[in-house]
Amino acid sequence: MSEVRTDAAPDSRVLETVQRARSYLLSLQHEEGWWKGELETNVTMDAEDLLLRRFIGVDDEQTTAEAARWIRSCQRDDGTWANFHDGPADLSTTVEAYTALRLAGDPAEAPHLRRAREYILDSGGLEATRVFTRIWLAMFGEWSWNDLPVLPPELMLLPEWFPLNIYDWACWARQTVVPLTIVGSARPSRELGVSVRELRTGRRNRGPDSWLSWAGAFHGLDAVLHRLEKFPVKPLRGFALAKAERWILDRQESDGGWGGIQPPWVYSILALNLRGYSVEHPAIRKALDGLEGFTIREHTDEGWVRRLEACQSPVWDTALALTALLDSGLSTDDPALLRAADWIMREEIRTDGDWRVRRPRLEPSGWAFEFANDNYPDTDDTAEVVLAMNRIDHPQPRRLASVLERATAWVAGMQSADGGWGAFDADNTQTLCEKLPFCDFGAVIDPPSADVTAHVVEMLAARGLADSEPVRRGVRWLLDNQEADGSWFGRWGANYVYGTGAVVPALVACGLPRTHKAVRAAIGWLVAHQNADGGWGEDLRSYVDKSWIGKGTSTASQTAWALLAMLAAGERGQAVRRGVDWLARTQRADGGWDEPQFTGVGFPGDFYINYHLYRLVFPLTALGRYVEVTRHEHTG
Repeated sequence: MSEVRTDAAPDSRVLETVQRARSYLLSLQHEEGWWKGELETNVTMDAEDLLLRRFIGVDDEQTTAEAARWIRSCQRDDGTWANFHDGPADLSTTVEAYTALRLAGDPAEAPHLRRAREYILDSGGLEATRVFTRIWLAMFGEWSWNDLPVLPPELMLLPEWFPLNIYDWACWARQTVVPLTIVGSARPSRELGVSVRELRTGRRNRGPDSWLSWAGAFHGLDAVLHRLEKFPVKPLRGFALAKAERWILDRQESDGGWGGIQPPWVYSILALNLRGYSVEHPAIRKALDGLEGFTIREHTDEGWVRRLEACQSPVWDTALALTALLDSGLSTDDPALLRAADWIMREEIRTDGDWRVRRPRLEPSGWAFEFANDNYPDTDDTAEVVLAMNRIDHPQPRRLASVLERATAWVAGMQSADGGWGAFDADNTQTLCEKLPFCDFGAVIDPPSADVTAHVVEMLAARGLADSEPVRRGVRWLLDNQEADGSWFGRWGANYVYGTGAVVPALVACGLPRTHKAVRAAIGWLVAHQNADGGWGEDLRSYVDKSWIGKGTSTASQTAWALLAMLAAGERGQAVRRGVDWLARTQRADGGWDEPQFTGVGFPGDFYINYHLYRLVFPLTALGRYVEVTRHEHTG
């Protein structure tokens, strides 16, 4: 049911809120034109960094002490570590943190480690941890390679049409699996300096519930592969390892990393080291130096701490900042916006990447999430860049038009066969990869999602293509994938609030009437899930526990997502006013908002992100649009 409209103009408090937020956002712009907020994750990044450094022999006392100090600071009173703010304890994260602290010299009987160990043993011990954690333990002789799934390097030899070839995996999984085939075939065991055998329970792992299932079949195949691993066909194995090595080297980025994210970066260093590359080899030296660019050091009461970002998001943050500033009323030719536009145009990717395997005739364009990730531009970043840049009044209009035309064509060409869009690849939907025993953590394929598809069709509509066949197919995909309760699932943001906040504005932009049943159902869902304080929030546990769907502490970013949907749908009544009021009264004096909650997603159910700029760009966008529509309606 639609809310009753009001004719009130925006009050002075809302206008002041917008002004403070805009000034604060402008103050955060880098002199080169970009914005970048911290991308906060969990302590596995820091624990694995210490383990990597010990494995290849480049650890030092200062780095170890600073990282250990950070890991200790994130431990909760019950001795555990979680994967997101106020989240449940995570066994594997706690094991990795415990191991890193033992490496750093903390005695096993120290009170903080004793509490952690009690939780670990009560939760199943090392035997119950995920595969990735046990791989790290195996590299130091703390787990048997015989008790880990096999990833044979011969995967590299499978043709692109064959099931389980590396291009059936999502780009982030592909970049991790390839180096792990080298690590797994080498089966290394180096000195950790300590032992964590006290974390074992002695229990045996259970097999699949049914041997007649896909999981059962792959467990049987894994047993066969274990036997074959003892007697590999040496010429074939050597050829496969060399091909994997070459594949890794060919994809090293200008900043030394792989894919701009921690897992392939770290595992590629390990793989190359196991292939005989010393720490002084240019490829590894460049990789280690590049990791320093992902390092944040801060001085605390306990001393200096060191933590790693799992990724960096300057393109994404800059696109969202541009949209927020434009919606706040900043002139379309403001110098700050032009600096950002110039930087973004320089970042356009004009080279081939892995996406070409599925779309061989598509002209390269697009943007990646990071400073350096030219192999993997993505449709989501590109859509948000084009949406923002399409509104800029640039002094070189032909140059801008050419960039936007190429990017629009590239995104349209990345549409999957079912009408939706995935983030990095087209038609990356083969679920066979998910059945492998190895795949017990994180998404390993990149199928179309509602949030990405929504951003793309909204962008195409802004480019004058609302009546085009790709948009019609995209809208149909969105309507077909609406949940029964009226919401949409959020793949890259938490969760149904994010998905719904993305889809409703896109549908309206594509010409769907605001009275359409899908729009009304979505608004009904949002109104029903507004918190008593006027804000919106959804806990990340909603990815694994349906009772949390639409429920959680109010946050600035999630409140903004809900408001963006409601404003697009024509809502102006009490629910909107309460949401706007929540944002206005919770703003900090400096113009930002506090948001310790994680509202970004890497892998639903497994890996989450706190984008430190979300708490600013999305509220500014929502409040700016609220000011615009209410002012227009009042004067009109």
